[in-house]
Amino acid sequence: MAEDRQRDPAARLSAVIRQLIPQRGQDSDQLGPMMRAIKAVHSVTGSGSTDPEDLERQRAGQELFARLVTPSIGVKASPFHIGSIPAEWISIEQGHDRRHVVLYCHGGGYTCGQLGYARILASKLALASGCDVLSFEYRLAPEHPYPAAIQDALAVWDHLMYMGMGARDVILAGDSAGGNLVLELCLKLKEQGRRQPRMMILMSPWTDMTCSGLSHTDCADIDPMLSAEYIASVRAAYTGPDADWTQPCYSPLFGDLRGLPPALIQVGTNEILRSDSELLHHKLQEANVYSVLEVYDDCWHVFQQMPIRRAALAMESIGRFVQRIL
Repeated sequence: MAEDRQRDPAARLSAVIRQLIPQRGQDSDQLGPMMRAIKAVHSVTGSGSTDPEDLERQRAGQELFARLVTPSIGVKASPFHIGSIPAEWISIEQGHDRRHVVLYCHGGGYTCGQLGYARILASKLALASGCDVLSFEYRLAPEHPYPAAIQDALAVWDHLMYMGMGARDVILAGDSAGGNLVLELCLKLKEQGRRQPRMMILMSPWTDMTCSGLSHTDCADIDPMLSAEYIASVRAAYTGPDADWTQPCYSPLFGDLRGLPPALIQVGTNEILRSDSELLHHKLQEANVYSVLEVYDDCWHVFQQMPIRRAALAMESIGRFVQRIL
């Protein structure tokens, strides 16, 4: 019976995503139908429920999604472990920059996301930046709430340092909760008096767990991916229901951002987390941190994952930013 329940959502998800991926002769920028398709995908995999059975379906759905949309040409994956942390190097199969690496933190609301899911953007980041990308499978809530994820991120950072990489040789990248983790890692390094990475690449970062931005209400009806209920559910799973979300350890927007590295922030107009990016950009500028904000019309949360023209343009912009800062 349980297998039947899992097979049905997987079949529904596969059918919807196959409609979502542009076929020959289709215009990939017809965002009306695509947005509806994404909403259908998210209804299968992203309810926000943290019940074990629902989480299992959500995580399995992400893996299926990754198999369908991950770039398969021009990159290779090499899995390994950093202590007990599953990790993976994504490398371009042709000549590339071996002096710098991208450390990528995947999204998923701190409750979902495995190496297969991370491989979508890790592969795109490798192709865009020309660098090897290291992704890792940090422990997930509710099984492993805060501070498990930041502990794992710091362990992976230390691994790179033990390998002989300098902090200035590392590009930190993350999407959604992974963007939150990038910022938290930078704040933790600052707290410890350690050097910062070369730059931050933030795609739809989750920076304000208080949900104080105007977009949380203004975009509630047009966001095809996220909802207030989803945010509240995964937030409680990660921090506990009674946490003080104004604390910088949860909401880096309220932290002391002075001394953080240059940042490229990308966000879509249609997402409830748009204000998280806009407010972060302004806070970084106030802290004298170089920050570039790119807002993509009619786009949704972490649209860079999808095989559409706007995603390709965003990844090209990431590549230009990386080369400019390097």
